[in-house]
Amino acid sequence: MTSKLLLAGVIGDPIAHSRSPVLHGHWLQHYGINGHYVPLHVTRDRLEEVLELLPDLGFSGINVTIPHKETVLQLADNVTDRAALIGAANTLTFTAKGKLQADNTDGYGFIENIRQNTEDWSAREGPALVLGAGGAARAIVSTLLAEGSPHVFLVNRTRARAEALQDHFGARVQVVDWTHIPDLLPETALLVNTTSLGMEGKQPLNINLDRLNPATVVNDIVYTPLQTDLLQEAAERGCHTVDGLGMLLHQASPGFERWFGVKPEVDDALRVAVLDE
Repeated sequence: MTSKLLLAGVIGDPIAHSRSPVLHGHWLQHYGINGHYVPLHVTRDRLEEVLELLPDLGFSGINVTIPHKETVLQLADNVTDRAALIGAANTLTFTAKGKLQADNTDGYGFIENIRQNTEDWSAREGPALVLGAGGAARAIVSTLLAEGSPHVFLVNRTRARAEALQDHFGARVQVVDWTHIPDLLPETALLVNTTSLGMEGKQPLNINLDRLNPATVVNDIVYTPLQTDLLQEAAERGCHTVDGLGMLLHQASPGFERWFGVKPEVDDALRVAVLDE
């Protein structure tokens, strides 16, 4: 056990649904670290005040969730290149001098999840088809381009939001209408759903997968349910599928290492702990 009590946490509004305390709590216990990871309900009007107070209370850093991911960039002293490119942060670290560094590890979590669950996968293998244009899509598109994806097709119900991402990331991103998804499936190497469609309590995704290439890797970042209809149907068509829980687990790893000094392992025991919450 370490002698110093180490503190980190997660802020958001709401926050009760977050699985991050269970995730980090598992690692703290597993590695015998004398620390705590606490959920903090923070409203927009108290955000700046709380961020100024946390270092004085002994916090090494915090995760950030809805609705603060974009706002914290304006409050940070230092912003990593990837957080600036994505336009949002989910991981904050307080330096020894009390400065606030903002980073985004969502893209890292996404790509590590694919790698861990897909043998010899490379983004360079062919075009990716990304459904959705929210914050998660922004992080995933940024990461796919950085990893060498030759082309990213971006589809969103509201075309203007997708076009905003295209303007931001450039010519390798192509916006396509939702109705044209079936036409893209034969050449798609990686299909990613970043929308909430298919999540428990949400509307179904409802896309026609008749032309889906069996060689396509299919990922749904939704993890409630763990096996979405998209993943089940893709598996039935011979595709390799990757569920969304691993993205949650892997995106937490860099922050834990910075705050608690140990690089944690994302393994089956961690998955079980989070799923049993």
